[in-house]
Amino acid sequence: MEELEKVKRKIKNAGELQSVVKIMKAISSTNIREYERAVESLGEYARSIEMGLAVVMKSEKIIPALFPSGKGELLGAVIFGSDQGLCGKFNEQIARFALAEIAGMGYEATRAVAVGERVIPHLEDGGLSIEAHFTFSGDFLGITDVMGEVLVKIEEWRIDGGLDRIVLFYNRPESGPLATFRPSMADLLPLDAEEMNELSERRWPSRSLPTFSMDPERLFSSLVREQIFTSLYRAFVESLASENASRLSSMQAAERNIEEHLNELSSQYRKRRQEAISSEMQDVLVGFEALIGEERGG
Repeated sequence: MEELEKVKRKIKNAGELQSVVKIMKAISSTNIREYERAVESLGEYARSIEMGLAVVMKSEKIIPALFPSGKGELLGAVIFGSDQGLCGKFNEQIARFALAEIAGMGYEATRAVAVGERVIPHLEDGGLSIEAHFTFSGDFLGITDVMGEVLVKIEEWRIDGGLDRIVLFYNRPESGPLATFRPSMADLLPLDAEEMNELSERRWPSRSLPTFSMDPERLFSSLVREQIFTSLYRAFVESLASENASRLSSMQAAERNIEEHLNELSSQYRKRRQEAISSEMQDVLVGFEALIGEERGG
């Protein structure tokens, strides 16, 4: 009976763990959908910013130059990881990708910050020093706060001078029936001159350009800041979607393992219960035979 009770406790514990895993799966699935919708909404806003930049550049022929051309010696990197666990090789994968890309760029030095503390050990093990990291509180307001802090850091880099380029490293979701993602890199600064030229020459959808009364350079700078913020926000949201996709995959694997373990425990329980019943029946038979023997002897 003691062995039977032990198996029952194991089945109960496994069942409770299975319930937790199912809840985490549901939360991850919900988060993925929310972040995907946020990316879609952000796309519309980004297009509005592009149209605003096009208007200013068509009207004033402004040449964008946020960072002076450096000597090709200093790179700035923003690497998006996670603050929470149970997401498989999410942090290891983006860290390995970032380290390989940075090494291949040939810069003499790199100033790097991390969003999410769990990616830091992987980066530091690869020889990349992290001068600051930022944590995420878990809601969309928290994303805005974190991106504001990152922007302050980028402004510090701009004031210090010497940076030639700032890049973003983040995991990006892939479309398909399975929750998958891949590491990605995007340039944040300086602005792509060819892209800006193409924007200024793009055909306007209506007969006349919109007018504006704000100082052109101030308006252009404001729009560029919004574009930078949007690029950071998009990278972070896609990273969060990928994190939840990785966590969902981990939970699916855990659920399969738990189901297999529960089947094994159930089989053990049935076996132990049958053994216990057989033992009890054997005891009854032995007792009955002993009782019959006493009656005959009497």
